[in-house]
Amino acid sequence: MINLTETALQEVRRLQKKSGNDRQFLRLGVVNAGCSGMSYTMKFDTESRVDDHLFDQDGVRVAVDAASLPYLGELTLDWSGDLMGGGFRFHNPSATHTCGCGSSFSTNPEAATAAH
Repeated sequence: MINLTETALQEVRRLQKKSGNDRQFLRLGVVNAGCSGMSYTMKFDTESRVDDHLFDQDGVRVAVDAASLPYLGELTLDWSGDLMGGGFRFHNPSATHTCGCGSSFSTNPEAATAAH
């Protein structure tokens, strides 16, 4: 289950409204990249895929592809703003190591497999 904090929900809604496209949803995933082995991906999309797992939280739709879901199954997405700007923060209990950049992580393969 993907969870979004109230501040993340507000920011996603703000970005959706700004784009003017009410059909788009948030797509989360992972790719093999980054200083810890895997990096999070996040973008807006309008086309769902056959292997997507779809979530809805308070009207915000989120899609995660089947390959990424074992790594993101219990993810909480947060938004933090400050005077220097803001950004989404990924809180992932499946991550065994997180890089200082906050968007790169590694996980124990057995733990990711057990998550689903």
